[in-house]
Amino acid sequence: MKTDAQLQQDVIAELRWEPAINAAQIGVEVKDGVVTLTGHVNSYVEKCNAERAAQRVSGVKALAVEMDVTLPGSSKRNDGDIARSAENVLQWTADLPRDCVKVLVENGWITLSGEVEWEYQRQAAIRVVRHLLGVTGVSDGIAIKAKVSSSAVKSDIEAALKRRAIDDAQNISVDVRGADVTLTGTVHTWSERELAEHAAWGTPGVRRVVDLITVAY
Repeated sequence: MKTDAQLQQDVIAELRWEPAINAAQIGVEVKDGVVTLTGHVNSYVEKCNAERAAQRVSGVKALAVEMDVTLPGSSKRNDGDIARSAENVLQWTADLPRDCVKVLVENGWITLSGEVEWEYQRQAAIRVVRHLLGVTGVSDGIAIKAKVSSSAVKSDIEAALKRRAIDDAQNISVDVRGADVTLTGTVHTWSERELAEHAAWGTPGVRRVVDLITVAY
């Protein structure tokens, strides 16, 4: 098992290795395997990239993000411009039905609302707006329509876990209440945990996933 000092060095190295991040602006603190990222970044996309880079490092038990998005002068835009850009890009996104997602912008922070049928549609909406110039953050308030029975959801998730050949699939439990899914159990890597959650979200009718799976090294 890595010490906190080793884990800190690995996270710093991973941030430096990622070309989409200015690692010099990001501080890394580690205590008991919990990593805290601090400092300032120049865009919301860079902040997301830093979060993903830290989560890729083996041994990270949890991640706390205390980074601020400080836009350079050339990237600042008023909320009206950002809202119009967000509306346009959502309308031009092939994965989304027209007018299914609504946009609210305040101080550069985008809040999305509305209803879609699939998790991949919700993710598509978040992905396209987070890359817009001037965005300082994105809040997701998009709901997913439920349309199948609990038993069908559970069987679909369990089948998906088996198809993906997740090593720890037998250690993952799936509990379905209505259209809400709770995952519990233990896996050995973050990637297995993400695969399990993705399998749950990929099942039609799932409205919410509570991921309580722990990563044991």
